[in-house]
Amino acid sequence: MSITQHSLLNRILQHLKIENEIDDHHVIHQSIVKDSIFKGTNLWILVFAIIVASVGLNMNSTAVIIGAMLISPLMGPINAMGYSIATYNFDLFRQAGKNFVFAVLLSLLASTIYFSLSPLSTAHSELLARTSPTIYDVLIALFGGLAGIVAISSKLKGNVIPGVAIATALMPPLCTAGYGLATAQFAFFFGAMYLFAINTVFMALASASVSQILKFPIITLIDKAQKKKVNRYISIVIALVLLPSVYFGYGLVQKEKFNENASNYVLNVSIYEGNFLLKHDINHEERTISLVYAGANLTTEQRESIIQKTANFGLQDVKVDIKQGFSFDNSEANSESILREEISKLSMELMEKQLYIDSLQIKTDLGKELLQEIRSLFPEIVACTYADSYEYMEEVERPVKRGIVLFKLDKPENSSIDTEKVHRWVNTRLKNNNIKVIFE
Repeated sequence: MSITQHSLLNRILQHLKIENEIDDHHVIHQSIVKDSIFKGTNLWILVFAIIVASVGLNMNSTAVIIGAMLISPLMGPINAMGYSIATYNFDLFRQAGKNFVFAVLLSLLASTIYFSLSPLSTAHSELLARTSPTIYDVLIALFGGLAGIVAISSKLKGNVIPGVAIATALMPPLCTAGYGLATAQFAFFFGAMYLFAINTVFMALASASVSQILKFPIITLIDKAQKKKVNRYISIVIALVLLPSVYFGYGLVQKEKFNENASNYVLNVSIYEGNFLLKHDINHEERTISLVYAGANLTTEQRESIIQKTANFGLQDVKVDIKQGFSFDNSEANSESILREEISKLSMELMEKQLYIDSLQIKTDLGKELLQEIRSLFPEIVACTYADSYEYMEEVERPVKRGIVLFKLDKPENSSIDTEKVHRWVNTRLKNNNIKVIFE
């Protein structure tokens, strides 16, 4: 390594060092112990935060949930447990553990009571998001915990702690667990408690790791055998919490991959030999794709061809269910009258849409031209309107398109205008004998 490279590396390492910013060990210890206690102010803040978070989940309001996470004091005993493990302070560990269990039970009680009394019982997206933890939640808890304990240990606290509280989201899982208890949906309860366990364990692990890296003084004398025993217990707990999350994380990745491949497949077969896709449904759990087509009837060969296309999108093991929602081919129609009725409905819908479009296309320029030309012959005409419309007649299946010309007279009560002559002039001018002329 050259001198320049060595100097650059030294400068980078100097920027990464935090030893000079670490607070006094005694100050850090007192701060961690104080935040781990739940009585008085901390206790009431916890109860209020739980209720706020429960309301936010009930209303599906992200902003309210974030507010609850900001005021939550739950991080205190978790950091204390990690710190006490690193310093082998078993008295602090027992105290922090008791406070943590008490806080969790109180939170569950408060959220369960709230959801039992709340008239709203729908599981919104914010609730459902806390029931399926994955390896990504492990990463959030671990790195969030690292940021939290580094901030606590530093003289420059900054605004890291509120950010960690939001990122690690300790409150919402407890509230979701309370919702599961209140509504007897135990899948919600266990899923949310597992997410809470992930956050707790890996935040405590982050706290213990940083405490050891920063060489916080060991409180209790302990021999190597006891250290080994403690480390073994920590490894077992981490494995028990981590392994299921890896499995769920793998499942999440597979689900996203399946949905992406299935969506690309559906887009590819949305129009197929005279048929277009009316609707579709992708079910990851059952690995099925339902397709409903309209158009010419799909033959057996065409259906097989559509199904075989799944291999091009990595969907070899998927089941494709193809249905004919509407067919222009009456060979498979249940009834000829039903088919005619469906075709008639479609035709009428198309006509109504066309009528609406045409009704907006008023030919203002043509009306202006007619007015300029006819005033030289009939000065009493002061305004002219032209528009295309449709005439509907009984027992006639299709409406007849007709032009309408509306002339406004200066003094209609005193007018002696020859309406028949005007009508003939309009028909000749527009080269159309099917024009309706109206005077007002």
